[in-house]
Amino acid sequence: MNMVESEEQVRNVVMAEDDNEDFELFSEVLSGLPLEVFLRRAENGEVLMKILHEEIPDILFIDLVMPCLDGKECLHEIRSHKKFDNLPIIVYTSMRDVETVEFCYRKGTNLFVLKPHSFTELVDIIEKIFSMNWKKVRYYPQLSNFIMNPT
Repeated sequence: MNMVESEEQVRNVVMAEDDNEDFELFSEVLSGLPLEVFLRRAENGEVLMKILHEEIPDILFIDLVMPCLDGKECLHEIRSHKKFDNLPIIVYTSMRDVETVEFCYRKGTNLFVLKPHSFTELVDIIEKIFSMNWKKVRYYPQLSNFIMNPT
């Protein structure tokens, strides 16, 4: 793995995730990486929007199935505000249907990550994501490269 140089690292991460186990697993993987990352959690879409209006993180991971405002409503809201144009958004979900993938792609998300089934798969996915230089590169892949599957 080739982690991004320290001055270019993602430092502030927000994860919109209502499932405690998914969040704890994600947090555990992040803490094991050679990065200094501050992870903030939004338990639902309303909390997410409050957090984003307080401070724009370096990267946002968002689940689509959440209470209050769901992920799709949040994506629509986020991408309708110019101040979030440079915010990398990674959908982190177990939803695999074509309509959902296409919706997220059209809304300007940067990656669509299918939740893995093992800790090792999650480590691999997070290492790949954090090896990208999100501060310098606006990564909008072709639809064929949009989905990141667990290996």
